[in-house]
Amino acid sequence: MTVHDRIVAEPFSLQRRNPNGGTKPLTAWGFANETDVLTDVLLGSPNFLRHLSTSSLSRKHLREAPCNVQIAQAQHKDLVAAYEHFDVNIHWHEPTPELPMQVYSRDSSVMTPYGAFITAMANWWRRGENYAAIRTYEKLGIPIYDMVTAGTFEGGDFNVIEDGVVLIGCGGARTQEEGARQVQAWFDKEGWETRIAFIDEYYVHIDLMVVPIAEKLTAVCLACTEPGIVDWLKGKGHEIIDVPFQDTMALGCNFMSLGKDRVIAPTSSQTLIGQLRARGFEVAAIDMSEISKTGGGIHCMAQALKREKA
Repeated sequence: MTVHDRIVAEPFSLQRRNPNGGTKPLTAWGFANETDVLTDVLLGSPNFLRHLSTSSLSRKHLREAPCNVQIAQAQHKDLVAAYEHFDVNIHWHEPTPELPMQVYSRDSSVMTPYGAFITAMANWWRRGENYAAIRTYEKLGIPIYDMVTAGTFEGGDFNVIEDGVVLIGCGGARTQEEGARQVQAWFDKEGWETRIAFIDEYYVHIDLMVVPIAEKLTAVCLACTEPGIVDWLKGKGHEIIDVPFQDTMALGCNFMSLGKDRVIAPTSSQTLIGQLRARGFEVAAIDMSEISKTGGGIHCMAQALKREKA
């Protein structure tokens, strides 16, 4: 199916959500979970990347060893090559100089089975990414499910654990409780199981510490994840792969599942990579050490647009 066919099949609209729930899923775009086969991904260009003070992690690197932007851009090219290797269709936000952090395409919007919803960024210098995301979805013909208006909310805090189950992160600094509650209410009405994880703002987003790998298999930093969340996952039958705290702080728990036992992960996450390869996973290990100094990892740099059942 071509992009033109998708535009015809799913006409763009600025609000698709049924306020009473029961919104009809899309047919050409969307996904049910984070571990089905990834066919289409939305990326942001690092062409205008700058190292800004977006979190405690990025501030630490600014003090000690600021990002070498040229090396960071080369690392991002390696990430793009990995998606191409796995035959994932890549779609791009249009790069503009005034959006230096747009490489983190997960933050400004969230794709769902019903269309995308537009988030509300915490840092003032990133709020333009939300408007640019609307233009991107219009270009692709993907309907807008809704827009966060009650408080700040960023896409790294929307974590689809399995079909119809979402873990919503709330650290207060990047995602406020008001924004988290608004998003939770939408998906409660859709019949989903929703749970808010209150995290320390130091950890930025929930996808730095909890990320699904495959069906009923999830990577978790046990050292910094609330035991109640771990018990909740185990109660759903999830096997946990523990990512050490030191690896997690180097964004080693921030990887991308491609489905069919394939993963793109940072080379720094040796414990996770070793465990996955021992289980038969194909892992594309990419050096993200320089670009991640600016505040995010592989999962942060990608917005899944379409996944299919294997």
